Amino acid sequence: MIRAVAFDIGETLVHDSRLWTMWADWLGVPPHTVSALVGAVVAQGRDSADALRLIRPGIDIAAERAAMEAAGRGERLDDGDLYPDARPALQALRAAGLRVVVAGNQTARTGELLRDLDLPAHAIATSGEWGVAKPDPLFFAQVVGAAACEAHEILYVGDHPVRDVFPAKAAGLQAAHLRRGPWGYLWADDSEVALTADWRVGSLTELAERLTAAR
Repeated sequence: MIRAVAFDIGETLVHDSRLWTMWADWLGVPPHTVSALVGAVVAQGRDSADALRLIRPGIDIAAERAAMEAAGRGERLDDGDLYPDARPALQALRAAGLRVVVAGNQTARTGELLRDLDLPAHAIATSGEWGVAKPDPLFFAQVVGAAACEAHEILYVGDHPVRDVFPAKAAGLQAAHLRRGPWGYLWADDSEVALTADWRVGSLTELAERLTAAR
């Protein structure tokens, strides 16, 4: 029985348009250049940050983030960055008695910004705050702690097979693959994803409806 639902952040609850536009402006290239390179490196099985390294070889991403913050051009989040179904779905699951956790590979600053949005979640945390990132099993151990129940009672929801679905299952959680964002669409019909994911959904509205109906 599912007692808790944990959500990835980027391209699950929050769309990354502002993030990549921020980097494009900072590096002095058009936003579509960054978007295209992100898609290219991910399709090659590389980290999305490699797109920035193609634009500026040798870039120190942490140092550039700090410089952006110092210049008043750092991370920002508001309700407009949320997918429209994010808040209603979290609220519906919480009202149904499920524990709701938000946890993804983001900076500590993103964690602060998400908590400022007053999302209907019991716990919100990022890899930057935990000091460990997906797909490391220790990240999912942190998710289990935040969910306050057994691993097999947690459904982890995300768009990326390698960072979300596969490692969540390996850590003993249930996993839902969300067909959303570039990676969600790219791997939507992948046979390994179909075999591994316990749930495959096209929206958080669909997920909330199916979960609440099953209780």
